[in-house]
Amino acid sequence: MDSKKKTTPKTENDEPSLEKQEIPADALSLTPEELEEEQTKQPNHEIHSHEETEKKLSPIKRFFRKVNVYFLIFFLLVIVAGAVAIVNYLNSQKGSSDSNIAAQNLTQESLKQLANTDASVGNTSQTLTIKGNAVIEGQALTRGSLNVAGNFQTGGTIQGSSITISGTANIGEAQINNLQVASNVAIQGSTTLRDLNVAGAASFGGDINAAQITVTRLILAGNGSLQVPNHISFAGPSPSRSINSSVLGSGGSASISGSDTSGTVNISTGSGTAAGCFVQINFSRPFGGQPHVIISPVDAGAGRTQYYTTRTTTSFSICAATPAPANQSFAFDYLVTG
Repeated sequence: MDSKKKTTPKTENDEPSLEKQEIPADALSLTPEELEEEQTKQPNHEIHSHEETEKKLSPIKRFFRKVNVYFLIFFLLVIVAGAVAIVNYLNSQKGSSDSNIAAQNLTQESLKQLANTDASVGNTSQTLTIKGNAVIEGQALTRGSLNVAGNFQTGGTIQGSSITISGTANIGEAQINNLQVASNVAIQGSTTLRDLNVAGAASFGGDINAAQITVTRLILAGNGSLQVPNHISFAGPSPSRSINSSVLGSGGSASISGSDTSGTVNISTGSGTAAGCFVQINFSRPFGGQPHVIISPVDAGAGRTQYYTTRTTTSFSICAATPAPANQSFAFDYLVTG
């Protein structure tokens, strides 16, 4: 055998050597036929390299490359909707626990037993149905809730710690110790109230008849008028008084009867009277502003004096411009408004 290695001649399909791949031939030195052959070989080489890259990828990545992402999302939504529908269907097939209440009929012997002795019929899971009328002559005790589907009529009293009525209630007569109403109250007929305390505003469209009305402040709004067909009296604590002995004269005195609003001042002069203020009336409760004081002389002795008055928010005085008649008794009526 020949010791020399046989060399196989390279064909056109053989891959180019590393040297030729790294240093490409000058395109200007190639003939048109060689240039066309090089362009034909290049796409085949790219196809082989792409196939090798696809083979190196995992099957999952190749699956996601071939499957559309939007189709995959739609497929997942269909699966979730199907699972929800199955769960709802299974829940709808479950029967409620209340529908399994056992029923028991009362025999004639059971009714006789109830009439003579105390007895328990059935248990808490059973229902007693009475198709006809039922009359209970004695007391009936319901330890649980009492639900009435129809009308509820009673000829006696209803006693309970609390009664809640969600709809309309027609009550012929009711005695309520403490009534609290959170919403509106409409009373169409006559109402008799022993004590009425109103914390907020109250509006009355008709007449108010009361033996006594006590208010802190009475305001007539708009064109309102106050009509008093009977007498008016102004009650209240009596004011105090301070006399001036030099004006009343020796042995003179003064007294007062009435309230801050109205009253009478009785004056008795002595000897040696002088001009000035006889008496000062001090209000038991001061006025908020300068009051209006009206005085009227009583008897001839008061008429002969040239009287006048002075006033402040806390008091007013009855005075004379000339000395009053000595040793005389007379009076002055007064009316004070704010």
